[in-house]
Amino acid sequence: MSPFFIKALQLILSLSILIVLHEMGHFIPAKLFKTRVEKFFLFFDVKFALFKKKIGGTEYGLGWLPLGGYVKISGMIDESMDKEQMAKPPQPWEFRSKPAWQRLIIMIGGVTVNVILGFLIYMMVLFVWGSPELSNDDVKGGLSVSENVEEYGFRDGDLITKIDDEELDNILSMNGGLRINRDLMLRDVQTVEVLHQDGSKETIKVPENISSKLFKAGDMSPFAFEADPILNGVVEKSNAAKAGLKKGDRILAFNGDAIDSWQDFDQLKKENLDKEFILTVETENKERKEVVISVDSTGMVGASVNPYNRIKFNEREYSLAESLTKGVDYGYWTLHDYVAQFKFVFTKEGATQVGGFGAIGNMFAPIWDWYNFWMKTALLSIILAFMNILPIPALDGGHVMFLLYELITGRKPNDKFMEYAQMIGFFILIALVLFANGNDLYRYLFE
Repeated sequence: MSPFFIKALQLILSLSILIVLHEMGHFIPAKLFKTRVEKFFLFFDVKFALFKKKIGGTEYGLGWLPLGGYVKISGMIDESMDKEQMAKPPQPWEFRSKPAWQRLIIMIGGVTVNVILGFLIYMMVLFVWGSPELSNDDVKGGLSVSENVEEYGFRDGDLITKIDDEELDNILSMNGGLRINRDLMLRDVQTVEVLHQDGSKETIKVPENISSKLFKAGDMSPFAFEADPILNGVVEKSNAAKAGLKKGDRILAFNGDAIDSWQDFDQLKKENLDKEFILTVETENKERKEVVISVDSTGMVGASVNPYNRIKFNEREYSLAESLTKGVDYGYWTLHDYVAQFKFVFTKEGATQVGGFGAIGNMFAPIWDWYNFWMKTALLSIILAFMNILPIPALDGGHVMFLLYELITGRKPNDKFMEYAQMIGFFILIALVLFANGNDLYRYLFE
């Protein structure tokens, strides 16, 4: 099966789990408060449904449009815009007849389930797979640094020993990335202690706006492991593919200059934009060849390496009790970091990075990897919780906003106002979906 379909299947399975459980978060409290639920659908059933069956007054079904799901609760102004029902006198089983505090619990149920689910998945992952660990002693030759952080005093070969006076026993975050990259982008880092290759230690003061500078430069990973220049993948129809490069090829020299690491090659690419150069390559069969290749104006040739091919990770195991506390901690900081990075969306650079289903699908591995699948599903669950609680009409957060207003003032917004707010919110959501997926299409066609 092709990598595209493997990613697509993982995406559909992940979204199906998240959508069903999110809607259950609304469904269960609605039933507990004796509120009639007319429909419960996975995916949208525009014009028709793939499957539907009525059980106990609720129609359960599977729609054909995989953009989400919904529960239709009687007497509620939602995306169904059922004006006929709302024109009738309120009935005891309807949403609008329930006390505001019950309606609030029903509305926050989906978000609550997604947050809890994200935490539970992280607990399960830690208990089953543990987490990757790496000490500075395991990193030979130190880290490579980008030019965007060199100006602050960081050098190639540095090891990160402390972040804000916290000694680093493990330089990785739970997802296997370098902790320093995450902290510089998403945490309020003030100082970083490094061990230079000459054996000297230095405490470097980090400027407050470093995350914005790195984001604008497109440098979200200014620190990286030195990697062997062995190709892990070649993009079809790219400059690398046209030159005859293949997965497993090792780059030995660039215009005759020896290449020791992928970082060496990457730097030489940046110095030769829009130029042709000669690569000396050793194939997996130990045959040497020379190829002529060009680099485009963005510094790309269409080839990649495994950034960890010189690193052997250790795995830390957790007891059940440890996985529970660590899972909550990791879930909290995942939510914190996602909220922290949300500020970048409102920048010119951030807007172009917003992605739709294509970008979400590319989060998953091209092979079926359950560890990766559950880690991405947990992340998406937390993202879904945060996005749904935003105070936008048509989202759960919009309903919560109006319910809080009602609880505080004792006055309920009239139905006509709620209808208009729902319509405005719906159009905002459609615009965002089109924009995000338009970005995906643009990147596919032109990048």
